[in-house]
Amino acid sequence: MSKGMLLFFFFFVALAGSVCPEEVKPKNIFILAGQSNMAGRGGLNTPKWDGKIPYESNPNPNILQLALDKSWVQAHEPLHVEIDYGKTVGIGPGLPFANAILAKDPSFGVIGLVPCAKGATKIKQWGLGTKLYTRLVERAKASLQSGGKIQALIWYQGESDTNEKADAESYKSRLEKLFQDFRRDLNAPDLPIIMVAIASAEGPLMETVREAQLSINLNNVKCIDAKGSHFNKDNLHLDTASQVLLGQKLADTFLSSFSH
Repeated sequence: MSKGMLLFFFFFVALAGSVCPEEVKPKNIFILAGQSNMAGRGGLNTPKWDGKIPYESNPNPNILQLALDKSWVQAHEPLHVEIDYGKTVGIGPGLPFANAILAKDPSFGVIGLVPCAKGATKIKQWGLGTKLYTRLVERAKASLQSGGKIQALIWYQGESDTNEKADAESYKSRLEKLFQDFRRDLNAPDLPIIMVAIASAEGPLMETVREAQLSINLNNVKCIDAKGSHFNKDNLHLDTASQVLLGQKLADTFLSSFSH
C-alpha cells in the first residue's frame, strides 16, 4: 500500500469513528406529568401551534426525551406531541427546565425527559389502576433501562378539578395518594417531587384546589406557584413566555432543593 493510500485509509477510519459515536444515554431522568399546561400550549392562540420556538426551548444534544416507543431521542418541541394525542400541543416547561439546569450546572450530565402529561384530565383519572397511572409507571420504569436515575417527578395539574365541589374537596387526598403510590411502585420512597400550584381554572373552585396544592405536606415535595403567569387568549393555558419562566423556576427549585 502506498504512503498516500495508507494516509487515506487512516483518515477514513478516523472519519468513520467520528460519525458513529457511542449512543448517548441519559444520566438524569425527569418525569413530566399532569394535564395541558404541563403538556404545553404555549403559542396556541389559534387552533394551530404557531411553531415559534424560544431560545430557551432549543434542542440540546445533552437533552433527550423518551419517545412513544420508549426509545431515547433528542428532545424537541412540542415535547408532548406523541403523548398528548388528540390535542394540539405547543411549548411547555420541559425543555426550558432542562436547558436551565445545564446552563447553571454544565457538569450535570445528560438529561432524559419523560413526557407523560395528558390534557383535560382530572386527578381521579391519575389514580392507581387507571390507564394514565399505568402508563406513567410503565414509562418511568422504561426510562431506567438505560442505566440512568430518576431525579424527580414534575407535576402540573388541577385546572380540570375546579368545576365540581367533590373533585376540588378531594383533590389533596387524591394527589397525596398518587405521589405515595408512584413512589412505592418505583421503589423510591424519597423520590423528589416538584409540583405547580395552578393559576387558571376551568371552573369556579380554583382557590380550593390551590389551597390543597399549597398545603401538601409530604417529604421531598416542593410546590412552586404559577400565579402571575400570562396566558393565551383562552385565559387558561400559559403563553410561551410564561412556560419558559415556569421551566426556569422548576430548574431553580430542583437545583436549590435536590441537587447535591
